[in-house]
Amino acid sequence: MRSQLDSTDWKILRELQSDGRVTNVALSRRVGISAPPCLRRVRALERSGVIEAYYALLNEKKIGYELTAFAMVGLTSQAEADLVAFEERVRSWPIVRECHMLSGEIDFILKCVASDLTSFQDFVIHELTSAPNVDSVKTSLAIRRSKFEPGAPIP
Repeated sequence: MRSQLDSTDWKILRELQSDGRVTNVALSRRVGISAPPCLRRVRALERSGVIEAYYALLNEKKIGYELTAFAMVGLTSQAEADLVAFEERVRSWPIVRECHMLSGEIDFILKCVASDLTSFQDFVIHELTSAPNVDSVKTSLAIRRSKFEPGAPIP
């Protein structure tokens, strides 16, 4: 798909990734084309799946989630059915905001947000470590976020 994107598509993606609420008219001005072809290009990028969704990025701390933590999870079995079952379970836990399957010593890393340390500990003890097929859990609390750039680097 990357080879099918031209410089105007990349400009559109860069602008939308930095401001998903930009109007089509403003977007067309920023990328240097008129509004109708700009809208057609955006719609084509949406249909092709390059643009997956639009959403509001919330400040976790301002809405009461003071703690960010990471849980490194090792499973007893890495059979595909067991991996899928764990991923399905993870989707049911609101505290988990991101889940990535990894290669190497751990199977999954979970990014969690919680209102406080006690609620995170309760999740780890009562939900995560007691989940089927979970063999080990190591946690780390985030001290601060040094960089946050959602999306992908746009050339």
